Amino acid sequence: MAKKYEAGFIGAGNMGGALALAAAKQVGGDRVAVACSTRERSEAAAQRLGCTAETPQRILSDSRFVFLGVKPQMVVGVVEGLKADILASEGIFVSMLAGVSLEKLALLLGADKKILRIMPNTPCAVGQGLIVYAANERVSEDELCAFRTLMSHAGALDALSEQLIDAASAVFGCGPAYAYLMVEALADGGVKNGLPRARAQRYAAQMLLGSAEMVLRSGKHPGALKDEVCSPGGSTIAGVAALERGGFRSACIAAVDAAVEKTKQLG
Repeated sequence: MAKKYEAGFIGAGNMGGALALAAAKQVGGDRVAVACSTRERSEAAAQRLGCTAETPQRILSDSRFVFLGVKPQMVVGVVEGLKADILASEGIFVSMLAGVSLEKLALLLGADKKILRIMPNTPCAVGQGLIVYAANERVSEDELCAFRTLMSHAGALDALSEQLIDAASAVFGCGPAYAYLMVEALADGGVKNGLPRARAQRYAAQMLLGSAEMVLRSGKHPGALKDEVCSPGGSTIAGVAALERGGFRSACIAAVDAAVEKTKQLG
């Protein structure tokens, strides 16, 4: 029997809201529901995202895909409060909980539940994100296909072995924060040298966008693309040398290491 909602979101913050928006673009706002901590917040989120405000109980009973968008430290309390409704739910649970494994999710939700563990990033809000996912053995290939279709407006999707999700998340899930720091820092450098702030920021952001597209489309190693920009004795190689003196590469690697370690603690 078809469910009233194709997707229901328990928690619709920045990340949950981005995925709810993508789902609404795919199936229509009347087929997507959100539930936040209060009725008022649910209605505000629904209005912002163009979907339907619901209770968590109705989302559990009436949704094909039930997205868990609460913080990892809150999930036990949320699950305890909805224990009977979760037990009765026939939905496919989609967890965005950082560091929480499929095994732990089965202990929380029930060993008989269909569970997808996903890690999205915030650029999903503009359709340029990435979602990696792993499923337990109860989720069928048809259901995985339906999930990919549901999330197609969020950006790219990639099935990944579960043991690699934490490492991947530290690169692409946390990575937007690193990218924003770089945009801000490059813009500061431009302003220091006379560029108006708005232009410096736009130029830095467009540069990152175009450079990322070059990596994806060309298939070349990033080092080779870097070499193509660096003329002998030129300004670019002087800038690269300054980044190397500042430990740019090692700082990026250390950022990924720190994010992986913290994610493991969350689980």
